[in-house]
Amino acid sequence: MTKICAEIIGTTILVFLGNGVVANVLLTKTKGCNNNGIGWITIAIGWSLAVFIGIIVSSPYSGAHLNPCVTIGLAIIGKFKWNLVPCYIISQLIGSMLGSFFVWILYKDHFNVTKNDGNKLLAIFATIPSIKNLFFNFLSEVLATFIFIFTSLHLTTKGSLIFNGEKYLIGLGSIGALPSSMLVLGVILSLGGVTGAALNPARDLGPRIVYSIIPIPGKEKKSNWDYAFIPIFGPIVGSIIAAFLYLFLLS
Repeated sequence: MTKICAEIIGTTILVFLGNGVVANVLLTKTKGCNNNGIGWITIAIGWSLAVFIGIIVSSPYSGAHLNPCVTIGLAIIGKFKWNLVPCYIISQLIGSMLGSFFVWILYKDHFNVTKNDGNKLLAIFATIPSIKNLFFNFLSEVLATFIFIFTSLHLTTKGSLIFNGEKYLIGLGSIGALPSSMLVLGVILSLGGVTGAALNPARDLGPRIVYSIIPIPGKEKKSNWDYAFIPIFGPIVGSIIAAFLYLFLLS
């Protein structure tokens, strides 16, 4: 239960801060709405910091997966038990729904005065492709998540130090969350232009469900469900390919 609660709390913080920065940039009359063209950079940095903070909070208890792709990838390479995979994924989905719900509560007044131009409100909760082409949208999610997971599997935050013939294990402490957050920043800035780079099925599906339920003036009745399978299955396929390539290189 401690691990499950940690995943819920960590993913809640991740989505609360991540979708929160998108809300700050896109909604009317927020302190961050007049971004003068640097909105994408602001969002990318905000999401990377959200990853950093989410990992710090949950890592000591659950390992800070916060993403079904991370959970599945670690299970494939044998570093996580398969019987825990469903529990982790459900926890991540719950956390993502809570985080997006808190964003709506925090920015409720701003949601009420924002004109929904081109699915702007949905973009705060879930990813939307810049050009809708399901094949290339799917490919974009596969490739972006492949880079994210494949690199993540090679990240290390622990090392060793030899002193007077003795080997001592050393770590980075909370700074150990920094490599993952920098990785997310790099992937979003470089590969996020096509779909927004969901990289995380729970991060997209949970908020999309919340958006379809909560009352927001002027929102679209649908949540682009005809596109929703792309940020769910694309990242999963990318993580599976990354995990098997990792195993192949180790063999």
